[in-house]
Amino acid sequence: MSKPDPLTATIVAALRDKPEGPLCIGFSGGPDSTALLHALASLPQARARHVRAIHVDHGIHPDSAHWAERARQFCSMLEVPCTVLKVHVQPSGEGLEAAARHARYDAIAQRLSDGEWLVLGHHRDDQAETVLMKLLRGAGPEGLGGMRATRALGNGALWRPLLHTPRAMLREYVARHDLPSIHDPSNDDTRLSRNLLRQQVIPALLTQWPHAIESILHSATLCREATDALKVQWLEAFADIHDASTQSIDAAAWLALPPGLRHPLLDHWLHERGLRAPTSAQRQQIERQARDAAPGTRPLIHWSGVDLYVWKGRLWARRPPLPFDADWSTHWRGEPLTLPDGSQLSRQGLPMPATLTVRFRQGGERIKPMGDAHTRELRDLFQRHAIPPWERPAIPLLFEGDALVAVGDLWLNERGHALLRGDGAIFFWTRGH
Repeated sequence: MSKPDPLTATIVAALRDKPEGPLCIGFSGGPDSTALLHALASLPQARARHVRAIHVDHGIHPDSAHWAERARQFCSMLEVPCTVLKVHVQPSGEGLEAAARHARYDAIAQRLSDGEWLVLGHHRDDQAETVLMKLLRGAGPEGLGGMRATRALGNGALWRPLLHTPRAMLREYVARHDLPSIHDPSNDDTRLSRNLLRQQVIPALLTQWPHAIESILHSATLCREATDALKVQWLEAFADIHDASTQSIDAAAWLALPPGLRHPLLDHWLHERGLRAPTSAQRQQIERQARDAAPGTRPLIHWSGVDLYVWKGRLWARRPPLPFDADWSTHWRGEPLTLPDGSQLSRQGLPMPATLTVRFRQGGERIKPMGDAHTRELRDLFQRHAIPPWERPAIPLLFEGDALVAVGDLWLNERGHALLRGDGAIFFWTRGH
């Protein structure tokens, strides 16, 4: 019996070491992902794990729709289901390449099933390029550790089984099997930093230092080990300074940490909430505002997809709110209701005995919460319970006629309780951000 080719043998060994779960291949149609998909599709043990593919159409290149169709056809030839996702790439301060990457991962994360592995074709040469890119951007140990082989993503996880496999092995596989692949001309543009590294800088390094790739990856391994050792410490610190009820962190305690703990702790806090980490410049701005913010102010540091506030001595982070009409209102009988800001009202139980009006705060509203002897202005309730100012405009108010009976699911008066939670009904407001 002939021995399997090196790439197939590598993938067989990788599959043996990974827990069971469906496999979803991130398939760009380029030579690397083509080799990975073809090799997996040829293995019964991979087929048994319900191999499928996802192709993301970024809509950036004029031929992107044609590439998506070619991806479908290749998957059809292999009898592998293929999902094409179209995304809107909104360039930010990070540049078009980073914006496309964020849009891609965000879209795929929403499509992964429970326990499904997103399998990517990143290889050893990609890892070396990533480490060099991080070095040139001033990254710390986490960034210099390069891409992790696995990490959580959506309801599943991301897996890079080929990080120790050279690019040449994948290209040889494509040539040996005469596989069609897509060539994205943007990969030839040396104005893009990664392309410049791949086509000019790394070849020059290899001319002078033939073992440069091995040395870069060895340093990355050391940085990864240092990062994992530090993780034990910053996770302990996170438990001390994080308030689970508000999902905020103590600004002064965070600033008091050494940078080696402070920076990864911040990133961990943001990533747990599905938010992106800041750049070095944004990180410095956060530290400056956390240190110097005057009492009564609430500085805002914004970057793509994130609003970070410094308020009442704590750091708070959220996705930027969707714009909405503050004068919006609607009638409601208890059915699931999506509000203009993306939040939702839900009630489960017997039919609600009255029709309510839902609108947003206009000022001066008052309610007597259940168990409270006094009628109180919402402004006082918000301040007493430390409801962040940026959340207050989008809290839904529920009225029966002209009478306010509920403020979201935060405060209900006796009538609101009878309408919304009487007879064992369940009522809740799910925040949009």
